[in-house]
This record gives sequence, structure tokens and C-alpha cells, in this order.
Amino acid sequence: MSETGNWTKLAELDEIPDEGVLAVETDDETPIALVRTEGEVFALRDVCSHAEVRLSEGEVEDGTIECWLHGSCFDLRSGASINPPATQPVPTYDVKIDGDDVLVSLDEKNS
Repeated sequence: MSETGNWTKLAELDEIPDEGVLAVETDDETPIALVRTEGEVFALRDVCSHAEVRLSEGEVEDGTIECWLHGSCFDLRSGASINPPATQPVPTYDVKIDGDDVLVSLDEKNS
């Protein structure tokens, strides 16, 4: 993991499965789910706001990630909860691709 300005390299693009998720942790042990779908990469806190389980173990579909435990879905762009039982969003982070590097700004876009 390396830092450049506000951006931290969390992975290389080919480490994230197409239409899938890669779980990573930052230097301060913040769990991040890197999601690759439809040619884009998204980053969100890898903890369901309802049950505090890893979202990275869930399914990615139609711009959402589903919590495997109770079925709550979260919007990949905003972190918003789409359906119960979760009612709170999960934090999301800005992502940029630099060559093969996946860089994430660890300042939360929402909380």
C-alpha cells in the first residue's frame, strides 16, 4: 500500500475480479470493499450498516452489493441502503485508476 497526495494505492486493477469484489484493509485497518462492475471500480466500507458483516462476501448486481447475511443491498455509488433490514448507508470513497493502480481517497464521501 502506498500513498500519493490524498490517494492511497489499495490494489492493482487485475486483482479485482470482473463483476466481483476484493476485500482490502488500509494501514489503519479500515476494511474496504473494492468492487469492479461494468468497467468501473467502486470503494465502500466493507461492513454492513445493519449486521456488521463483510459486504465483500456478498453478490454484486445492477450497481449494488448485497449483504450475504440478511439480503440488504447498497448502492455502489452512494452507499445508500436500497432495502431493509439495513436503513443506514455505508461510507463510500472516491476511486481513480492510474495505469494498473487502483487509488482510493480515504476521506469518506458520506457517513
